[in-house]
Amino acid sequence: MKMYWVKTNLLIKKWFSGFVWSIPNHEKKIYLTFDDGPTPQITEWVLDVLAEYNIKATFFCIGNNIEKYPELFKKVIAAGHSIGNHTYNHLNGWNTKNGTYLQNTIATEIIIDKLYPNSTEKLFRPPYGKIKGAQAKAVRGMGYKIIMWDVLSADFDRSITPEKCLQNVIRNTREGSIIIFHDSEKAYPNLKHALPESIKYLKEKGFVFDRIN
Repeated sequence: MKMYWVKTNLLIKKWFSGFVWSIPNHEKKIYLTFDDGPTPQITEWVLDVLAEYNIKATFFCIGNNIEKYPELFKKVIAAGHSIGNHTYNHLNGWNTKNGTYLQNTIATEIIIDKLYPNSTEKLFRPPYGKIKGAQAKAVRGMGYKIIMWDVLSADFDRSITPEKCLQNVIRNTREGSIIIFHDSEKAYPNLKHALPESIKYLKEKGFVFDRIN
């Protein structure tokens, strides 16, 4: 049985208050984020949807995928979206030695800097949201903000329906919410329904989409 919070527990936010879980504001701004890309066809589809609605978002990219698909990564940048580091191999920090985790993060930083040399963004999201204290300290020591979330679409969960994925988002989004989707093959069956429908619904409710910077 898979266990996760669709809406991040308030106690978790308090225990890990050094992480960014939401971005409070008074403009009804919310923040779409996409993990695990770039992925051929799927990331391009996401970019098309975002462009259709004139939305800027934030992409937390896996270093290995950037290396395999550099031109697709450049398309994300060219579209004006923010970029974040998601480690090179999508590491689970709880199961990874600290030195290995840091090296994996640095490897991705080097790739991003090569393809996006003028970037001023230093955003990091730990895969699975799992990171040890020493790892977090080291990552922050590199100048990164650790960006988590407060709404999980669960698009990666093949046991839920696309409509359930949509409801996860629209029922839990509040002003300042950071919402997670995944531009991955695994998530696409749910993503292709939930992303455009959630955008339409949230726009109708007066929410404004912005990227994290």
